[in-house]
Amino acid sequence: MQAWFNGQRSPTLQGRYSAQHNAFGVLRLAMACGVIVAHAGPLGFGEGNVGATTFGQQSDLGTMCLYGFFLISGYLITDSALRSTLRQYVRARALRVFPGLWACLLVTAFVFAPLAALYENGNLDGFWGHPEGPFDYVLTNIAASMEQFPISGLLADTPYGQVVGGPSAFDGSLWTLRYDLAFYGIVGILVVTSVLHRAPRAVLVLTGLSYALILADFFAAPTWSSRPPQHGAIGPFPLIGAFAADWTLMLGFLFLLGAAARLYAHRVPMNRELAVLASVVLVGSLWLGGFFAVGLPAFAYLVLFAAVALPKRWSTISRRHDYTYGIYIYGFPVQQMIALLGGARFGMVGYIVLSLLGALVFAMLSWHLVERPALGFKTGSVRARHRIAKRAADPRALPIPGPLTVSGADSRTDEGRSGRRRAGARHSRSTKVGRDTATTTLSNPRTLEEAMPFLAAPERATAQTPPVPTRKPASHARSGRSRHARPTSTTPPR
Repeated sequence: MQAWFNGQRSPTLQGRYSAQHNAFGVLRLAMACGVIVAHAGPLGFGEGNVGATTFGQQSDLGTMCLYGFFLISGYLITDSALRSTLRQYVRARALRVFPGLWACLLVTAFVFAPLAALYENGNLDGFWGHPEGPFDYVLTNIAASMEQFPISGLLADTPYGQVVGGPSAFDGSLWTLRYDLAFYGIVGILVVTSVLHRAPRAVLVLTGLSYALILADFFAAPTWSSRPPQHGAIGPFPLIGAFAADWTLMLGFLFLLGAAARLYAHRVPMNRELAVLASVVLVGSLWLGGFFAVGLPAFAYLVLFAAVALPKRWSTISRRHDYTYGIYIYGFPVQQMIALLGGARFGMVGYIVLSLLGALVFAMLSWHLVERPALGFKTGSVRARHRIAKRAADPRALPIPGPLTVSGADSRTDEGRSGRRRAGARHSRSTKVGRDTATTTLSNPRTLEEAMPFLAAPERATAQTPPVPTRKPASHARSGRSRHARPTSTTPPR
């Protein structure tokens, strides 16, 4: 048991994690599809979310996927913040969220909504001038606040509209974006204050406080299977609106847990024994109760373990073409349109298949036409990126250290010198070459970063960097040592 928690004997999260070979991409993709499957009940048939009965009303499939999203987001966003300046971090987050969101708002307001109006009413009379019309929908939600969900009083006759008793949401999944942006802002504050690099224990303290509040709600609940109380709202705040206190606490805890896992990855054990134990705890808490007390940490551990333990070939999924965000933001309106057209007649399985295929089509269009082009601006202008790429491809742009010269070497070769002085000259030349080599390396900052790349990384907790091997100075041929110089070894790039 002690070996499980000993970072030297048991593999850790840092030791098993690889930025190139991990399953975070496939997990996020599976969770986005899981949200669509969970929404098939209320959107297609007016029933509860898939999994609500199985999980003892404590959670459901869609909520579990949402928990996983925020856990992974906390890990990856913190990792990005450790490697970025504040300007780079803000630009990356904005380019990842807003271009795809704005395109989705436009498609929903000016493609899905008019089609729904034509199907329901046979015309567009009163559609454009409605108090909650398409223009209001886009302008109200442009900052991801999602203060308006219906458009022009439509979708009241859908199964979900009958459940809510009136016009229903076109894209209900977007309510989580304000929480994403809020947590991104918190990480940005931690970057500005250097907490991530110099005081990571503060993140650990915040995580512990969040978990303590969850435990307080759990022990105050009437039963072990009760959901946490709502506690009202937090806010409203400018641009992004108000936050539900219960969701803020739950999603914030998982986000902070992912951030703490990244900061202390070198101390988080990752082995099968703990994964089996976490599986037992998770299943037992969902079946018997206590999910919010012990099931959430167990679920978080299983997600992180799956990210590093799944086969490496799975890491290629969603690496080149990431359709996760598009599937998530387009899944809800696609399901609403399919339900409006009577997709329930195909049964639950048929409705889910149609929903997944439809969401995938719009996700592919979103990625190739909007998201990926927008992400190309993360490193600056297009001209600057082409200039950097050209320099990297041009071998003449690489730093080539000049030849080393030894001051006074020619004077040591005079024919009138004594044997003792010749021997002393040989020793001096060997020592001087070593000193000049070190001086040249220190005077060339690019050469220094190539020799020791860990000096250029702003991360605090990085992989254990091997010591940089140094080149031993070559001795003179008369010293009796080999004339063949040793091959130069450099630290492999990360």
